[in-house]
Amino acid sequence: MALAEKHNAALPLKILFPRRMLRVRRRGKFRQVMAPLFPGYLFFSGDRVTPEAYWNIRRVPGFFRFLKSNHDIQPLGGTERELLAHFLSFGEVIKKSTVTFDENARIQILEGPLKGLEGRIVKVDKRKGRAKIRLDMGGDVSLVDLGIEILARAPE
Repeated sequence: MALAEKHNAALPLKILFPRRMLRVRRRGKFRQVMAPLFPGYLFFSGDRVTPEAYWNIRRVPGFFRFLKSNHDIQPLGGTERELLAHFLSFGEVIKKSTVTFDENARIQILEGPLKGLEGRIVKVDKRKGRAKIRLDMGGDVSLVDLGIEILARAPE
């Protein structure tokens, strides 16, 4: 059962755990690895957090803390909510974005989860097929690698 589909009477919240697929080379072999998009964060939707739901969520492996804090739980707002909705529109597992580079070596996102987030790209590693982006969540700024597939050149 997927984590996002977990529902029961004790926990009437829909839990979301966005992940990303990365191609990783270890000992000369490539394999696909799934990693959290926002390490340490689970997202859920519901009316309120009951004490029973609070303790059930705290027991989930990988749980770190609630946003704003464990004593002052706040819903996502503004840009954080938009960013999460953007990624979730591509599914709970983020796949590669298709990119190309223009004549000035600037990245152009053709399709995928990076589309519209060009201003957040900090670094591109063509050899590994990754783009490092800056994510702001709950007052914390983190850098996260997302997979890219590079096309030979920009379409005319």
